[in-house]
Amino acid sequence: MSEVKKIATRDSYGNALAELGNLHEDVVVLDADLAGATKTGVFKKAHPERFIDCGIAEGNMIGVAAGIATTGKVPFASSFAMFAAGRAFEQVRNSVGYPKNNVKIGATHAGISVGEDGATHQCNEDIALMRTIPGMVVINPSDDVEARAAVFAAYEHQGPVYLRFGRLAVPVINDNPDYKFELGKGIVLREGKDVAIIATGLEVSESLAAAEKLAADGIEAKVINIHTIKPLDEELVIAAAKETGKVVTVEEHSVIGGLGSAVCDVLSEKQPAKVLKIGVMDTFGESGPAKELIQKYGLDADSIYKKVKSFVG
Repeated sequence: MSEVKKIATRDSYGNALAELGNLHEDVVVLDADLAGATKTGVFKKAHPERFIDCGIAEGNMIGVAAGIATTGKVPFASSFAMFAAGRAFEQVRNSVGYPKNNVKIGATHAGISVGEDGATHQCNEDIALMRTIPGMVVINPSDDVEARAAVFAAYEHQGPVYLRFGRLAVPVINDNPDYKFELGKGIVLREGKDVAIIATGLEVSESLAAAEKLAADGIEAKVINIHTIKPLDEELVIAAAKETGKVVTVEEHSVIGGLGSAVCDVLSEKQPAKVLKIGVMDTFGESGPAKELIQKYGLDADSIYKKVKSFVG
């Protein structure tokens, strides 16, 4: 059996930007002195005349990107999620969201899997922050294929987009000819009637592995990949809740304000169902190897399996 290919979505982001730059001369990339880590250096090497290093000044970077957008160009402003969504929140809100400027924010190193950089860099609040900005599209791709597609979709979309990428290499699960990326549309990866597992980002592959374990116990889990958290695919979420009666959300993000909250907002109004939210609880992370942190904070396949089995049983 061949080994599953694993690629970090931050690598996918850098490669997709370079490809996008080859196709469209209006693409401009900005970074905050982290081009090596965010992988925007790939674009810089291919298109140095359209790359701007703003230094360690994320708020200024967002302001510059907003200004560039008013000239008709399409800027991608990049930094770690903690700085792009956290430090620069006011500029994202007032200079990008409020005037509806066509700025794309590429936020890498999101979630607990940042690892050894520790709690100060592990942003588990960014989806919650970006969801609150009116008109902001929020995308959290699950693998290399989806991350590349998300970058191109963000370019085609007219308006602000927040793209969330990770540091840890994750399995490629969408490498098939039938895969199609559509903003605001979720994807059913596995059918099941006992419970619906709705996952996003790197937790999609973990949820698929958990579903395999559940199947061995006779529990049929429907697995849904939500790459666009805002706008959410409400129709798919409602249908899953109606079909199974039990919903589990899984995310590498705080259980407050992220995918789980978005799903509960919809179901509480339109299709009440029992919901279990799996994610980072109301706590900060800590320094450590990414895989060990994912396990410790209950986000690995085994932990998901145990929690879902208990929830269903």
